[in-house]
Amino acid sequence: MTVIKDIKWLMFDNTDMKYDETPLLSFESLADAATLGGKLARLRKARRLRQQDAAELAGISRSTAVLIEQGDPGRTLAQLLRYLHAIAPGQTLLDLMLDKDPSLQALSEREATKRVRRLSDAELRQLDF
Repeated sequence: MTVIKDIKWLMFDNTDMKYDETPLLSFESLADAATLGGKLARLRKARRLRQQDAAELAGISRSTAVLIEQGDPGRTLAQLLRYLHAIAPGQTLLDLMLDKDPSLQALSEREATKRVRRLSDAELRQLDF
């Protein structure tokens, strides 16, 4: 009886089964994946694209885009590259990792805190109701 079960298992098409390799990765590799995902999310925001629109341009589902931006190591290189090229056509992974995109620099400038000067006594009196 066990031979029949073994034969049925061998005949089973297991090509659609997913294999989670996360436990096999080092902590540094998981951190690299998270960094890459974060940089892709930041680039998308700098380019002012919605996640849904970027996913459609890349030909992936929005849930896959979420996983890519979260740094899921189970996403394929092809999915990452399609997502990158949907956000920033012509951009390379190296350019992404080095933050060479001008929109990222503009986003950093927009996010930078601006120093606010203290109001003078005359200005404070004008604002006093």
